[in-house]
Amino acid sequence: MITVTTDFIPGYNVTESLGLVRGSTIRSKHIGKDLLAGLRTIIGGEIKEYTEMLIEARSESLRRMQAQAEQLGADAVINVRFVTSQVMSGAAELLCYGTAVKLQR
Repeated sequence: MITVTTDFIPGYNVTESLGLVRGSTIRSKHIGKDLLAGLRTIIGGEIKEYTEMLIEARSESLRRMQAQAEQLGADAVINVRFVTSQVMSGAAELLCYGTAVKLQR
């Protein structure tokens, strides 16, 4: 599945738009890692526990979006975007969305 942030793919023409596709996940860390992350905010520096959480969330939301595009018979997803929002303390939603399309060389 070709997945790009642009509205075109070099060497291909978009022949059909199949509509919006999206994937999302809400993630949190267990209390031990959440406490450790809280301590890091006092000391400063990268909060690796949350970095890891967001990397996992991006991968999962992208996979879910691509699966939805495949169900529609898409060849690619263009104009892909990610949005992150806090849904509660220590939990974040990661939404990935784009336009599923059919392509021709």
